[in-house]
Parts: sequence; structure tokens; C-alpha cells
Amino acid sequence: MSIRTILVDDETLATQGLQLRLQAHEDVEVIATAANGREAIRQIKTNKPDLVFLDIQMPGFDGFSVIQGLMDVEPPMFVFVTAYGDHALRAFDAQAVDYLMKPVDEDRLAATMDRVRQRLAEKRGVEEVGRLKEALAEHAPEAAEEMADASPDAQHAANRYEKMINIKDQGQIFRVDVDTIERIDAAGDYMCIQTGDNTLILRETMKDLEKRLDPRRFQRVHRSTIVNLDLVRQVKPHTNGECFLVLDSGAQVKVSRSYRDVVARFVH
Repeated sequence: MSIRTILVDDETLATQGLQLRLQAHEDVEVIATAANGREAIRQIKTNKPDLVFLDIQMPGFDGFSVIQGLMDVEPPMFVFVTAYGDHALRAFDAQAVDYLMKPVDEDRLAATMDRVRQRLAEKRGVEEVGRLKEALAEHAPEAAEEMADASPDAQHAANRYEKMINIKDQGQIFRVDVDTIERIDAAGDYMCIQTGDNTLILRETMKDLEKRLDPRRFQRVHRSTIVNLDLVRQVKPHTNGECFLVLDSGAQVKVSRSYRDVVARFVH
């Protein structure tokens, strides 16, 4: 996909020189040029480019004034091009992609364009995800919910859950990776942590332990049992709406009717 670009400079030779150097980049399409700030604002609002190479010192509106004049529209990416090096900090404060000194060096321009491509790919990726979410919300709301679960916000929320649990047993401290926990059985104020080949005892209530585990993976399937859903290999129907979950280790866990909605994850 081409990078629609506008060049803004009050010096014609500078514009022509930059345009000549940009010819080496086949994905760059120069769609317009402007010789002053007012014209630049008009061209940008009309053509909606992806990228603008913007001179800083121009008669009338300077480069920073151009950016201020675009506050009411979604701005493109900007690369400042100038003969003076004392505007660099202000340029980056204005969220410029880069700051090039005249005459523009070809290698430096190539590095700038790589940065532009990366930012543009990220922006288009976000826009594509947004369009997909809108379409899913309208035509497939269940799929939209699944996609929301995989969003960065959901991932951030998942990071608050325990990855390792410390268990003191027989005078020793065991660090248990939650990925290896197959099921947890309650026995009063004690929890029996089953890892398939080992059983450890943790003094903690089931209610408190549930808060420490990611509910998308660890679900209560019985009043006194939590199961790691990722380690379920088979669902075996039983009478009265109950069923059994067959785990990786071969152990079978009964799912009571009160928790049968958990099983829907596997049978639908």
C-alpha cells in the first residue's frame, strides 16, 4: 500500500530535491506540494495524506503553526525538514516522526522512512481491528466478545493473577507453577493442590484461592473442586444433568448440575 505524501517547503529547490530522493522509495506517492503554511493546511485537510514532510521556517505560518491549524482533524504523520538544528526538541514535543536536516542525506531519509512504515503499519493494524470489532458486534456478537477477551486490556487484567503459588508443606516451601495444577480439592480450610503426579496441602479457603487464579482457566465445577480447564481431555455425560471431566492424568472429576454451565465450553 502506498504512503500518500505531501511536501511543504517555501523553497522550490528544496521541494524538488526531496521529491527526487523519495523516488528511491517505491511505496511513497507524492500527491501534492505546498509552498506556505496556509496552503499546507488546505492541502492536508483536502487530501488527507499519510505523511507530510514539513519545513519549519516559512513566511507566515511556520511548521508548528501548521500542526496547530490541524487540531480539528485527524493529523497525518509529520517529518520536519529544516536547515536549523535548534528546533529539534520542540519538533519531537509535537510528536514528529523524525527531524531531518537540509540537505537531506539519503541514508538518513531511508532510516526515517523505515520508521514511518512501522508507525503506519501499527496505525493501519489498529484501524483494521476496529473495523473488525464493529462488524463482529453487528453480525456475530459472540465472536466479538471472544475478541474482546483477547484485547490488551484483557491481557493486562490476566497478568494480575498468580503465575506461581508458594506452598509450605512438611517444613519446606514449594513453588508450584499454576500451569501444572490439574485440580484443587477443598478440605475445610485446607486446599489439596493436585498437579497430576503430586499432591500438596495449602492452608487457605477456596474463596480466597479463587481470587488468585485466572477464572478463564480455573473454574469451580463442584462446591469443593476447582479444575484447570486447559487440562480437560474428555467430557463424559452422566445422569441427572451431571457429567464427569476426564483430566490429563486420567483422573475423573464430577461436575454437579449447579456448575454444568462450565461444561458448555467443551460441548458447544
